[in-house]
Amino acid sequence: MSSPIEGPTVDSKSAIAIVDLGGQYCHLISRRLRDLGVWSDILPPTTGADVLSKYAGVILSGGPRSVYEDDSFNIRGLLNIGAPVLGICYGHQLLARELGATVASGSEEYGTSVLSLKVADTLFIGTEQQQTVWMSHSDTVVDLPPNLTTVASTERCEVAAFADCERKLFGVQFHPEVTHTQHGKEILENFVFRVCGLSAKEDADDQVHRLVEEIRTRVGPRSVFFLVSGGVDSTVAFALCARALRPEQLVGVYIDTGFMRKGESEELASNLGVFRLAERLKIKDESARFFRGLEGIVDPEKKRQIIGRLFIDVQSEAIREYGVEGRHWLLGQGTIYPDTIESGGSTGSAALIKTHHNRCEEVRELLAAGKVIEPLNKFYKDEVRQIGAALGLDAKLTKRWPFPGPGLAIRCLCTNGADAPAAKALRLSSDHGEYQAVSLPLRSVGVQGDGRTYREVVALRGPLDYDCLRGLASELCNIGKAYNRVIFHLAGECDLPSARVSSGRYLTRQRVELLREADWIARKGMEHAGSVDAVWQFPVVLIPLSLHGGESIVLRPVNSVDGMTANFAGLGSATLYSIAQEIAQLPGIDSVFLDVSDKPPATIEWE
Repeated sequence: MSSPIEGPTVDSKSAIAIVDLGGQYCHLISRRLRDLGVWSDILPPTTGADVLSKYAGVILSGGPRSVYEDDSFNIRGLLNIGAPVLGICYGHQLLARELGATVASGSEEYGTSVLSLKVADTLFIGTEQQQTVWMSHSDTVVDLPPNLTTVASTERCEVAAFADCERKLFGVQFHPEVTHTQHGKEILENFVFRVCGLSAKEDADDQVHRLVEEIRTRVGPRSVFFLVSGGVDSTVAFALCARALRPEQLVGVYIDTGFMRKGESEELASNLGVFRLAERLKIKDESARFFRGLEGIVDPEKKRQIIGRLFIDVQSEAIREYGVEGRHWLLGQGTIYPDTIESGGSTGSAALIKTHHNRCEEVRELLAAGKVIEPLNKFYKDEVRQIGAALGLDAKLTKRWPFPGPGLAIRCLCTNGADAPAAKALRLSSDHGEYQAVSLPLRSVGVQGDGRTYREVVALRGPLDYDCLRGLASELCNIGKAYNRVIFHLAGECDLPSARVSSGRYLTRQRVELLREADWIARKGMEHAGSVDAVWQFPVVLIPLSLHGGESIVLRPVNSVDGMTANFAGLGSATLYSIAQEIAQLPGIDSVFLDVSDKPPATIEWE
């Protein structure tokens, strides 16, 4: 259980202080403690030892900085607080430096690594000698002083965990808070229960009831104008507001941007109709306006910012159209916490990964003015699904694959008029001689070491061996700083060295319609195979990669719990190839690829 508002909790001796050093996963630590029944407060790095000493324990989060840089954080009196401390990633490096160790650049690790225990210390009680952990770092701790013990190592990181058991100071280079760390839950349990001496609390409050009461208190006599995208988050948030508010206090608008999936609008109306919410929802077709606004736009960040601004423009017009203008009103959004994190808007100094449309400049201004209500902005995707189920929403909605607010616009990569260089052949190690690899002059968004990257993509051709592909992707993205994403050829034209990135490809109705059909084929293929629940999300991406005059499709099935980290999903070969081959038959599609990158180093979406 995290405190609903970041700041000191009432009974800090029964809580953990989480110092937010700007990491992408900081709030996720609080979420994991909430799962364990432990209260926590997220505090800024300026918090002094006098405040931290009042807590049962302190966790230092990860962050995008290097501890040896001039602007690195320096927590006053960190070693004198008298409470147990656990440093994670950047926090591990910060604590080690304070204790006299050296932190050096190099030895990048992104994604899963195998951790080998050297000492079975308190943190690792109940875990295995060798275990999988999740890494995202480019600096490493070296030269520990005599009072510290190296507890665990990986192949690329000698000091992957250290301890000073006497003073109850611990550091781990990996992220125990992400679900891909095999024993992350046990490590956090050991810290809060064994080291800090806390016991789990029971939260008797009904979550839905509490949220409904919070909405009523926040809104008061005012009205809420809600932007509904049709996805899980906005629909659940809209349903919460509908339960909390009188009919005349709530107006919802669904904006058809022209970037929705096939059948999206009809599906939303059906889902809301069952719960008598459809009468509170207005539908506006603004596709022409969105295509005009994005004409000639290539940069992913500009796309997202323009889409966010257009949403606000439509909202302002709709307020007047539906008679909300004369009342005091709030803008309602289905923002969840990962949106805020990736947009660089969490507490501390989190890096900007990508600006979500619900965090564009105009929305930030409304937030600053106190004119936005976001009932779910402290929650993660899996928690939102649980809230939706508690509300009684259909499982078809609550369990559906996440779909970004900007829709297919950010799954349709664009290029300007300049000619791109050709693909370059890459030499792989002798262990992977059965694969052919090329570097594509095509960039996608990634997240490496808690910071945003915008790097090239590697394309592979060879046998569909998921273990080999996962290892290759990790190797290519961890050596040097050239790549953050790897794709594997599935169907269609396959002469990779001849691949070219086509110039002058923009967001047009024709390209978006082509992507919409490919997305439809993928969804129907998964439904036919009974495999919809086998993946957490399944983006389908159109990239301007030509092998025979057309473009290419990338399939991006992933598994995750909360969206903060993810593994690419290894689908059954029959289902995968059936989908790929059908998409390859679409006019204008040359090739179909599978994205075999984890998050990190890649983000789930390409833009």
